[in-house]
Amino acid sequence: MIRPHIKICGLKTEGHIDTVLARGGSEVGFVHFERSPRHLSVEDMIRLRAHVGGRALVTVVTVDADDEVLKRLTTRVRPDVIQLHGSETAARVAEVSALTGTTVMKAIPIAGAADLSEIERFRPVADRILLDARAPKGSNIPGGNGVSFDWGLLDAVENRDFTLSGGINPETITQAVRRVAPRGLDVSSGVEREPGVKDDGLIHRLFDAFEAAIEAGPLNQEDRKRRFA
Repeated sequence: MIRPHIKICGLKTEGHIDTVLARGGSEVGFVHFERSPRHLSVEDMIRLRAHVGGRALVTVVTVDADDEVLKRLTTRVRPDVIQLHGSETAARVAEVSALTGTTVMKAIPIAGAADLSEIERFRPVADRILLDARAPKGSNIPGGNGVSFDWGLLDAVENRDFTLSGGINPETITQAVRRVAPRGLDVSSGVEREPGVKDDGLIHRLFDAFEAAIEAGPLNQEDRKRRFA
């Protein structure tokens, strides 16, 4: 089983960044979207990006950002990855890649089997793919809602080169690792004590459960069927 990398998204303080990195997190995410409780200004991201240094990948999450915003983020924050978490089309993803010269990760909302076709539509233009649960009705943010989709749908996806997001927390990460076996895991609200406020204790519990899941290995076919019956 491939050991997935873990990205903790929506980080806002140096202390929480240090906790994530001390536990082996290889990617940190900063959100630049004003409606989100995890929103950071460009200045705050510059400061936190400097704190990370070269210890982990830095991803900046945007939602339908225009060219001016993307250029500002690229030149001033200097992220390793730009995450597009809005309604960007495949053509727009290609434009952003050319505009920024930065690794681009496209988030694809999943609610049912029909949504899986979007994965192959975006693979040719996105460097990375993130699969997240479609935002529940009434939510004003596209991600970080603490809900998951039916991970059993991913049995139909042969290529596991994607990052799984949505509803991953200390209680569900074992299932994500052993059942889904994605290339990466993205966690935000699952390690928060309230929206936008990370919790060191939950971060430690998440990584403890992750390490235990890696040690246990993938589920066998019988366990997979029973778990998702």
